[in-house]
Amino acid sequence: MSNPLIDLLAEKGTLLADGATGTNLFNMGLMSGDAPEMWNTDEPQNIIKLYKGAVESGSDIFLTNSFGANASRLKLHGAEKRAHELSRVSAELAREVADQAGRKVIVAGSVGPTGEIMEPVGPLTHALAVEMFHETADGLKAGGADVGWLETISAPEEYRAAAERVQTCRP
Repeated sequence: MSNPLIDLLAEKGTLLADGATGTNLFNMGLMSGDAPEMWNTDEPQNIIKLYKGAVESGSDIFLTNSFGANASRLKLHGAEKRAHELSRVSAELAREVADQAGRKVIVAGSVGPTGEIMEPVGPLTHALAVEMFHETADGLKAGGADVGWLETISAPEEYRAAAERVQTCRP
């Protein structure tokens, strides 16, 4: 089975990735404390603009707006049941932009931490973490992400739960 990231790296030798997603969204009007992932459905034109900016700047890889699209983080905004949907829409918008780029561009499905503390110190069980990451990863896959991109997960136990689920949801 072909891996689009490895294939593009073999072709080009070096890949350029996007960055400063949060800064760019704040510059577009996102307010501190708001969930950026809600913009996938509420302000899709801004998310498309974000993605196009990365592609037009020469990025070979850009991240979906799904860093906090998990039940734990979205619960802070009363949207815990929307993790799959918001992840899927972020990837659908990204796929549309990537497919119109006129060159191969990788859509990396961003998966960030839950914000919870894992057992035995905190309340988050391995099984619950796996389920939360499954919702996000499955939504990203359904939306057309090329690869899963785990980021900013510092607890080894949480990273293992995320990696376990993201691997099973690969496109």
